[in-house]
Amino acid sequence: MPSLCFLFLYAVVLGARATPIPVSTLAGGGSLVAEFYLDIQGHRGGRGHTIENTLPSFAWGLINGVTTLEMDNGITEDGHVVVWHDEYIMGTKCKDTGPLALNDSLYPYVGKYIANLTLAQLKTLDCGSERQVGFEEQIIYPGTRMSTLVEIFDFLECADPLHKMRLNIESKINARYPNRTLDVNDFVDKQHAIFISTPYYHAITFQSLDWRTLIAMRTKDNSIVLSALFSDVTIFGPNRTISPWLAGLNPDEFPGPTLGEKLAQAASTIPAQIISPSASTVGSTSTDPTLPGFNEFTTEEMVMEAHRLGMRVVPWTTNSINLVDRLVHDYNVDGIITDYPYDMIRWAKFEAKLRVAPRYSSNRVLECLAKHNQVDSMSYLRNRKESNKDATCDDHRSFHSCQAPIT
Repeated sequence: MPSLCFLFLYAVVLGARATPIPVSTLAGGGSLVAEFYLDIQGHRGGRGHTIENTLPSFAWGLINGVTTLEMDNGITEDGHVVVWHDEYIMGTKCKDTGPLALNDSLYPYVGKYIANLTLAQLKTLDCGSERQVGFEEQIIYPGTRMSTLVEIFDFLECADPLHKMRLNIESKINARYPNRTLDVNDFVDKQHAIFISTPYYHAITFQSLDWRTLIAMRTKDNSIVLSALFSDVTIFGPNRTISPWLAGLNPDEFPGPTLGEKLAQAASTIPAQIISPSASTVGSTSTDPTLPGFNEFTTEEMVMEAHRLGMRVVPWTTNSINLVDRLVHDYNVDGIITDYPYDMIRWAKFEAKLRVAPRYSSNRVLECLAKHNQVDSMSYLRNRKESNKDATCDDHRSFHSCQAPIT
């Protein structure tokens, strides 16, 4: 039986949403772009095309015509927000080039947690030379350094001066092993400080698998658009106990009737404006719903209930055109997160006859990439030195005062 507490909370949320926002006009960051375009999000920029979560991957996302750039954030030992997916440095993505200082006890840095390394130590890593297994079409950019979130915004200010691009930014906290990263408040405070200092503030969606961060962000800022991420392995603990990922919420205590509907109802109590479920279960051996081995997680009932509650639905990671066709045409999802945005844009435009976002000028974007991409540790130190010459530049507010125009 659902507890009276949860039923009361759910009733309050339903009352507050008595007149749902039309799904076609509700978009991340208060934009109306979703009214016109299918929201095709480049997962980590588009890791099927380019090395993930790097300036090159975001540059090619712009060129390929994504509606939204999706990315991940970690926090370094000295408090910098970096754009990276993993809690620790994986040797399949980055390689050591040498210690920051002689006899550095943390060297080699590969294998170490980001939370235990300084930004300067991370900047010695080459994260552009390793083409990942399973992504054989990735373009590599040897020497590319990990970027901070501030550096991503500096690049976008150059490549997207009209600020049309949307961003979906995730906090990478492991709710099962919280000691591997900084805590919820660190993430929310540091990410939010950067969000509000950028021209992209109203174009940002904040997403997380750890719903504690969503609740903390909502407490800090009622205007930020929130997206509740979840999969079949985050919704319950062992033996269907309460999951550490859902901030104490138990899907079984919502009326449902299906599990998908219960999850949408749970997310609405945060309250989130978007749910972002895994398209398939973790155990699926196929990404194509027409082939054996595909196990559906995003269901039509889940999507319908989310829409009834005024929430958008943006499943991940959708890398099969057959899957995207089902999700968009049969289930009426509002967007997709994909490793292959170019292929999905081609499908949407030429087969599905859907409107897609315009592509960015490759000349301008690649010129900005050449200007901003750091390909060795010395380029990071030179850029930092140049920034320090301007007394009006500061770590969070350098977008206009520190940005030289392209001629």
